[in-house]
Amino acid sequence: MEEELRVWNYLIKKRLAGNSTVPPSSEDLSIAPAANPGENKLLIDISELVLRDVHTGIQRVIHSILQELLRHPPSGYIVEPVYTDAAGQLRYARQFGGTIMGKEPTESEEPLVSAYSGDVFFCPDLHLTYPFAMLSTMKQRGLRIVFTVYDLIALSNVRFFPRALQLGFTDWFAGVMAVADAIVCDSRAVADEVKAWLEEHPGQRSHPLPIGYFHLGADMEASKPTQGQESEGEKVLAACASRPTLLMVGTLEPRKGHAQALAAAEILWKMGVDLNLVIVGKEGWRTQRLAHQLRHHPERDRRLFWLEGASDAFLLQLYGKASALLAASVAEGFGLPLIEAARQGLPIIARDIPVFREVAGEHAFYFQSENPEALSEAIRHWLALQAEGNAPSPTGLPWLTWAQSTQQLLQVILQENWHTVYQPTVQKSGAV
Repeated sequence: MEEELRVWNYLIKKRLAGNSTVPPSSEDLSIAPAANPGENKLLIDISELVLRDVHTGIQRVIHSILQELLRHPPSGYIVEPVYTDAAGQLRYARQFGGTIMGKEPTESEEPLVSAYSGDVFFCPDLHLTYPFAMLSTMKQRGLRIVFTVYDLIALSNVRFFPRALQLGFTDWFAGVMAVADAIVCDSRAVADEVKAWLEEHPGQRSHPLPIGYFHLGADMEASKPTQGQESEGEKVLAACASRPTLLMVGTLEPRKGHAQALAAAEILWKMGVDLNLVIVGKEGWRTQRLAHQLRHHPERDRRLFWLEGASDAFLLQLYGKASALLAASVAEGFGLPLIEAARQGLPIIARDIPVFREVAGEHAFYFQSENPEALSEAIRHWLALQAEGNAPSPTGLPWLTWAQSTQQLLQVILQENWHTVYQPTVQKSGAV
């Protein structure tokens, strides 16, 4: 996988270099000792997005937040998208930002970032090979640094990730802990998990860490959804109209529960339960066997559909045509499809994990077991409740627009509306 190879190459180079990166010299950065009144910069790091824009997962979030910030910058701040180049220097990403806003790109080289004490650096992206030494130098000169942590799954559930991504995330998280003045998470559950993890691993952070959270937006159409012609589109929509349809949204990876869902669907088909399973998401890691099974399944294009490249526009159609969203993830940071589905009036069948309870509350039908037989029984139960009109309804499930989500985010990082603060344990010797 391309991502694994990229992270492996980075880790090898980093360890050969003595597990450190030489910070940029003072000539590489321009940071004045004080800000001009009323002209502070809010630097939005989109390094991973500039490197490879695949418009899935976190990148959908970044697109939405960046677009909202560029349209409506917070009072007293100039919003500037930035990225790190191959030399580990921070540059403006004005061309990329302009493209998001519908402007024609230019060929001129992006200038190095010029920042002032009082400016804020905010990274909503996840760039595993981030050059933290550069940020450390800028921090010493007055730049305030805030990172987003979407989840700790690569630390707490290592069985779900390739070794390269585990190590890459471990290094990234250590870098964040070393330079961040604060972090913001995408749910209260993740914020609490980060604090608990730091308390269990006291060596990760030597000074207090404010931790906040915000919830994501559900109005996909507000962030310029991708368009496209799906070759299977009409067939899938026709199938949705002919029988009950369970929709799964997310990249194929072990923690998402696709294998359990397929096995449960096979049990139901053998029992004579006529339903569709529609999966929307690209192939990820450690799913070669499952991907082969999906591509060659006897029910493929009949009652089983896997749409690897579905556009956002078509996904919106599926939210409106399916019978229920099946959110089978064993671990998540938020669960964006839950609120997107609820906004379209689509009922939710979700695994009973804390973050899904936080997001969906009483508006979802929950199951617990990772056993296919148990899931098939849960689906049968939901189908019966739905037929009787007694299944939990998505109506009333609270969701935010991306404008509201971004304002909630700004209240945290600019107005310091923190959820909690991690306080390092002080030993008797006085050392942390």
